[in-house]
Amino acid sequence: MAGSVHPRQLALALPHAESLTRDDFLEGTANEAGLALIESWPDWPNRIMLLVGPEGAGKSHLAAIWAERAGARSTAAHALSAETVPADLATGALVVEDLNPHGFDERAMFHLLNLARQDEAFVLMTARIPPSAFEIELRDLRSRLRAVPAVSLLPPDDLLFRGLIIKYCTDRQMTVDESLVSYLASRIERSYAAARQAVELLDTEALRLGRPVTRALAAELWRNA
Repeated sequence: MAGSVHPRQLALALPHAESLTRDDFLEGTANEAGLALIESWPDWPNRIMLLVGPEGAGKSHLAAIWAERAGARSTAAHALSAETVPADLATGALVVEDLNPHGFDERAMFHLLNLARQDEAFVLMTARIPPSAFEIELRDLRSRLRAVPAVSLLPPDDLLFRGLIIKYCTDRQMTVDESLVSYLASRIERSYAAARQAVELLDTEALRLGRPVTRALAAELWRNA
């Protein structure tokens, strides 16, 4: 129709499912210690263990793999309460996600550690920084948390970083080629969070502009990088 105006395509912030199975976990030197811990269960050096690593390092993915194997329940550290701890440990295995300096009830955590030891339950906690950096008021809890063995996930090397870019694109059903992956890998900060954010930006802008995800589009978005 003459004079008609075509509506501009909107980029909707739709959720994108990320597969957390063992087959979809990207292995590398940065996370081999964490993967070895999960695969060695139940032969752990301690029934309570801690995975420490930066945002996006795969802590939740590893925890999900272990939860499937161990029949573990999962809870966020900030959701712990003294009343719910017995139910949380009902299966004899529990994942406690995102332990951070100011985001949990100290008395509930102390109760959890005591009951887990009493019941010989397994607990896997995740955190971005080790508890030694926390300011904890309860002295007994402070010593208990600092005594929990920690396994560190390191920043990604080049091979893992490129694999992450491809995985995040695949999770969003984006088709990419080697030239685009190489371009992004050389332009953005080499971190898990940066890889995820870059792919999210590419996907959003490609949808908004009605264009395919290509190296040319990436060059426009990171022109001054």
